[in-house]
Amino acid sequence: MSYRLQHQKLSLGGLLVTIGIIYGDIGTSPLYVLKAIVGVRPITEDLVLGGLSCIFWTLTLQTTVKYVLITLRADNNGEGGIFSLFTLVRRRGRWLVVPAMLGGASLIADGIITPPISVSSAIEGLRILNPALPTVGISMGIITALFVVQQFGTEKIGHAFGPIMVTWFVMLAVLGILNISAYPLVVKALNPYYAYHLLTAFPYGFWILGAVFLCTTGAEALYSDLGHCGRTNIQVSWCFVKTALILNYMGQGAWLITSGLKALDGINPFYAIMPRWFLPVGIAIATVAAIIASQALISGSFTLFSEAIKLHLWPRLAIRYPSESRGQMYIPAANWLLWAGCMFVLWYFRESSHMEAAYGIAITLAMLSTTVLLTQYLKRMEYPTAVIVAITAVFGCIELGFLIANMSKVHEGGWITLVVSAALMMVMSIWYNARIILARFAHSVRIEDYLPALRDLSDDREVPKYATHLVYLNKVPYPRQVDRSIIYSILEKQPKRADIYWILHIETTDSPYTMEYEVEHLVPNAVIRLTFYLGFRVPLHINAFFRQVVCDLEKNDEVDTSSRYISLKNNQITGDFRFVVFEEYLSDEYERLTAVQRIIVEAYIFLKRFSLSIVNEFELDLSSVTVEKVPISTHSHQYLKLRRIEA
Repeated sequence: MSYRLQHQKLSLGGLLVTIGIIYGDIGTSPLYVLKAIVGVRPITEDLVLGGLSCIFWTLTLQTTVKYVLITLRADNNGEGGIFSLFTLVRRRGRWLVVPAMLGGASLIADGIITPPISVSSAIEGLRILNPALPTVGISMGIITALFVVQQFGTEKIGHAFGPIMVTWFVMLAVLGILNISAYPLVVKALNPYYAYHLLTAFPYGFWILGAVFLCTTGAEALYSDLGHCGRTNIQVSWCFVKTALILNYMGQGAWLITSGLKALDGINPFYAIMPRWFLPVGIAIATVAAIIASQALISGSFTLFSEAIKLHLWPRLAIRYPSESRGQMYIPAANWLLWAGCMFVLWYFRESSHMEAAYGIAITLAMLSTTVLLTQYLKRMEYPTAVIVAITAVFGCIELGFLIANMSKVHEGGWITLVVSAALMMVMSIWYNARIILARFAHSVRIEDYLPALRDLSDDREVPKYATHLVYLNKVPYPRQVDRSIIYSILEKQPKRADIYWILHIETTDSPYTMEYEVEHLVPNAVIRLTFYLGFRVPLHINAFFRQVVCDLEKNDEVDTSSRYISLKNNQITGDFRFVVFEEYLSDEYERLTAVQRIIVEAYIFLKRFSLSIVNEFELDLSSVTVEKVPISTHSHQYLKLRRIEA
């Protein structure tokens, strides 16, 4: 928490951290944006000025107004991102989970394409010095090394991100200013007329928006990393970053207009504006900046997976914390999934210019999803209807325009990000909907009806003691209800006598970092209901949390945790604890499920085979856990009646 609060306040250190971890993606866009806009088209002043004007107004409207000025205000206790925004508005309608899943899946898909295009664009600059250089292999090696080091944590090297990215943006600005001086009239592009003229009068001008959109693909990161840096640091640092970006784009545009070239023919304007003697240094800085951008996307993807798991939108995965910094996590399965995706993209496209077709589609869908959720947030905060309609209409139209323009690139490679996004969203949808379907058939009972039986069993010395403390994980959220399987396990399956029964329930809160618990003594020193209220970004260290609660209760003389065996009690030995968890399996009874529901549930059971067990997810002590198999049954046997016949 201290790290988070320290860098949320406006300070020089906070600004440095912000520049280092937020602007990698959008900051490396000058490597390929103007090259993508010109493409194979003849270089004309109308094309260059129109493209620059589109870039400037896209950064102004989409990044500055929508994200920096409006969306950053939709903070969830200081946290941002698509899932944080979803938790703020999800009570307004169950349908809001659809844009949340679409946005999350699209951002993860973006994490697969960003490292290849950023690193490739930087490394391809080496061809100016050595045309025969195997840039694809070098890019694969760099990205592979980046994924390998994730397991060791990036806290130490992360301290260098800020100074490196400041150096990068200063280089962008200086190179831009040097080239603008050769053609100062390029600043005419700030006039929105040139953007309008390009889109309406230039042949196929509207479809150029697909390339223009690449300049703002990192805007979502500004909102996602709100919790690390704070709104003020982002807003202030963006002024510096945007200025550097615009100056560099203008410098590239001035060079294009004055170069006398009829077409690019493989030339990258970003490297063309560099003095020949500076190329090795410029390429080195660009490569490091691209690596930092890739690191930011990887870390962001880990956060998305973690939040999706806590919100029950994704199967459970093992999560590691390689460093003590808050937000530093490592998810092995996600790490190697992203790596495989990056390797495929590099192998399939080979050139960064070919990757441009796949880039942008997924992030457009993510931005549209944010707009939908943001509209609901503004309604919740009771903004004037006219303001809500204006914001939704303006940004909805802009993003729909970008989406339509980007969809023209589907056959050129954009299908890859659509397929990845669709696959990720399908998994989320299966996991989410299956839990809702099965919840309808979950059996719960009133805990009060069984308290006398539990108390009598605890006092019955004829029944062998199963454990001093017996802990059950209860999925039923209602205070007076308990999972029927718990009662069956204790009283009917095999009587399990214990001195104290603990009914433990975990509630995921809308607030990201909630760490609270509530205790209810149903039967004093015999049956205790314990509820953890944990934020969707809090690690599930349930074993450690439970031990803390037990210690707190013992200090307050609310519970006696000592062993009931005389020899151990006399020596003040704490009694043993045993957790009982249920492992569900699907029975063969489908009578109450539709065909679609049956497919969803079967897919859910299949995915569970690859997900982390509850024991490992909650970090329970394996030596003190009993796993009992429970059938998921949707069938009622009430109508089945046997008729007795005489022998």
